[in-house]
Amino acid sequence: MNPQKTALSLAEVFPAPSRPGFGLKPIFIGPNGLRAGWRLLIFLALCGIQFGGFVFVRVHFFGASVGEPAGPLTATPIMLGGSEAVTLLFLVIATFVMGRIEHRRFSEYGLPLRQVLGKDFWLGALWGFLAISGALLAMFPLRGFRITGMALHGSAIFSSLVAWSIAMIVVGIFEEFLCRGYVQYTLASGIGFWPAAFVMAALFGFGHAFRSGETTLGAISAGSFGLLFCLFLRRTGNLWPAIGFHAAWNWGQTFLYGVPNSALLPSRNLFHSTLSGPLWLTGGTVGPEASILCPIALLVVGLIFSRYYRENRYPALERGSLSKSVS
Repeated sequence: MNPQKTALSLAEVFPAPSRPGFGLKPIFIGPNGLRAGWRLLIFLALCGIQFGGFVFVRVHFFGASVGEPAGPLTATPIMLGGSEAVTLLFLVIATFVMGRIEHRRFSEYGLPLRQVLGKDFWLGALWGFLAISGALLAMFPLRGFRITGMALHGSAIFSSLVAWSIAMIVVGIFEEFLCRGYVQYTLASGIGFWPAAFVMAALFGFGHAFRSGETTLGAISAGSFGLLFCLFLRRTGNLWPAIGFHAAWNWGQTFLYGVPNSALLPSRNLFHSTLSGPLWLTGGTVGPEASILCPIALLVVGLIFSRYYRENRYPALERGSLSKSVS
């Protein structure tokens, strides 16, 4: 009798008991390593710990207040750029940590640093500037928008231009990397790129819905921005066109034309402007982002962009096709 054959037969008849906890493994581990949901939770925890520590130090050591003041807010370069620069730092640190855990390069999450303010950024900035200018130009014959004069003169023009340009670039990098960086990459690995894009766009629009004075159309427009920027990301493989568009759109509203930006009142703007007419046309106190012309402008940009950018270049791999497992 062959002992080896006998042992094999016995093993087949009496299989070894499963290891303790084996039944829980599929909850945490998928075919590509740690499941996307758990990776997102780790990422959000890293961001939350950093932000919580910052708020604690700011409140308990510097006596700063927490919460949004009542009534309309006036936007300044320091208020927007400064606050979002700090949170951008936390976001970058958390992404670097997750990259080390997942053995991936930082650039794989949509923000290649070697392309900072490169061609893709400036092309996006051109589209963003033309989009906001086109929306306001369409309001003009309908008597919804008027430039009534200069608000700045002399050297104040240059200093404000520089300050607002820096602030809006920081805002663009932060918001795009927050919504379409690590989170989009990881969610796409779990449910696919466009399902993840729609989820993030819906969350972005839902977040805007709770802003003071925001309208339903404004929240829908915010979600439309998210889908357009995901199209940019999908076709170019990086976030710089979306960052450029985001920065230029906000720069045009706040600095150049002097109209409200998501219910934030402009300051140190170049022109004095007025919005008058029905809310569906002008967006009222929210600004052009709550106008019906905003999603129309974004749709036009998306159609033109799709005409010239047909190839998908996004480096994130889809659900079920990851070539590198998370260790």
